[in-house]
Amino acid sequence: MRAKELMDKDFVYLNANDNVVEVSKVMEEIRRFTCPVVNDNKQLVGWITSFDITKGLRDGNEKISEIMSSYEEVATVHENDPARKAVILTANNKFVTVPVVNDDNQVIGMVRACDIVELLSELYDIKVVKLYKAMQNQLNGVTWEELMAASALVSKKTTGQKITPEEYEANIMDSTFGEAIWATGGLEKFFAGLISVGELVVARRVGKARK
Repeated sequence: MRAKELMDKDFVYLNANDNVVEVSKVMEEIRRFTCPVVNDNKQLVGWITSFDITKGLRDGNEKISEIMSSYEEVATVHENDPARKAVILTANNKFVTVPVVNDDNQVIGMVRACDIVELLSELYDIKVVKLYKAMQNQLNGVTWEELMAASALVSKKTTGQKITPEEYEANIMDSTFGEAIWATGGLEKFFAGLISVGELVVARRVGKARK
């Protein structure tokens, strides 16, 4: 999944010259805690949070440009970045929202923490094997047997317990995403394991190609 498939296209953007008081009313009306600040070409130039607005009102600031975070301070994801990048950014930095940009640095959507939670809730009862099948599709040319062999190796390295590819396959056939999260010690560790599997299987194929 790419960031553009996870993002919310229904968002409000601001201009650096917008009035702080008027923006506070808009953000209250649409119930948004963060908003991107863009130029006339919808290119990202800054970022505003409800905390910035509160401070701006208290300090008597008039324009958004006086209180916004600069472009350099804003974490973004490209529309074609893996969705996991947005998930990791949100989790590691406790972001409410991450803006999604295109090649021209135009803001085209938002990945919101609430959307991630909703997606994960839907995934909770999905069989883990479906996630591995999806990963295999992304790893062009990798066979299911290669993927299971790499998974067994990563599992042994993580748990210290030897497991065959066939045993690993049987485990993921019966496990749900929610059960896998608990078994691995959390969402971050689960996805870290998947990433390690992908990296290992690709490295092994490259090694074989060089022989």
